[in-house]
Amino acid sequence: MSNSTLMDHATDTMAAGSKSFATAAKLFDATTRRSALMLYAWCRHCDDVIDGQALGFPSRSQSDATASQRLLMLETQTQRAFSGAPVQEPAFAALQEVATRHALPAQLAFDHLEGFAMDVREARYETFADTLRYCYHVAGVVGLMMARIMGVRDEAVLDRACDLGLAFQLTNIARDIVEDAEAGRCYLPAEWLAAENIALAHVSDPLQREKLARLAQRLVTEAEPYYDSARAGLSGLPLRSAWAIASAHGVYREIGIKVSAAGSRAWDTRQGTSRPEKLALLLKGASMALRSRASSPLPRPSGLWQRPVR
Repeated sequence: MSNSTLMDHATDTMAAGSKSFATAAKLFDATTRRSALMLYAWCRHCDDVIDGQALGFPSRSQSDATASQRLLMLETQTQRAFSGAPVQEPAFAALQEVATRHALPAQLAFDHLEGFAMDVREARYETFADTLRYCYHVAGVVGLMMARIMGVRDEAVLDRACDLGLAFQLTNIARDIVEDAEAGRCYLPAEWLAAENIALAHVSDPLQREKLARLAQRLVTEAEPYYDSARAGLSGLPLRSAWAIASAHGVYREIGIKVSAAGSRAWDTRQGTSRPEKLALLLKGASMALRSRASSPLPRPSGLWQRPVR
């Protein structure tokens, strides 16, 4: 597959799959942007394969295999990509290019696949720490891979990148509580549900929306220290990358603010940011990135969830 064809595939995948990040990704320099899009294409492909979808829509080609079989296929193809063996599927060719160019540790990719395995196993989350562990696998580790694409090798800066992934995923969980529940998934801690007297089977029940709103607001509040930590890591990134990440930080955080402000009506429509709002957040991101050049980050708070370091 030619470089241009692979890039076209990755660009189309990002445009269809993540409007929130697609705008910010345009701010990267050309080399970083290519690798970021390639990595996203692989992540999105894995997500779609597990859900039996293609770019968020049902896929007939995935319907005959069980979720466990689809997961095994992803693991096998990912291993081939890291081994240097020829791969035909565009998403795995993209991963192979990124892994080779940036010396990505294979463990990070398999840590990401573990998040999908948790869905396949229908994992339940008793405590908030359990939810954060899931957030690490599906998003924190993506932050780590993205940071390596940007040239980061400092473990302290990598911690901040992971924190941003955790914050993003906590925001996603709050935004998608009802949609996830209707698909048979719930990432809210069982302890939180019990405190609100919400049975797992009734999470999507419209009669529970007031209680659910309190839990969503709690998630958004819990995300804040991770957003703060991530902002402090901007100084460890090249300027254009810092601008892109600061902008994405603003877009996702704004979604959480909207979910919290909407209360029980948060799930009447999918919360997001408009084009004018995104442009305003791009300007704010530029300011954040420039300010990061003139400041030294405070130490990372000790109470935050700590990623596994191997």
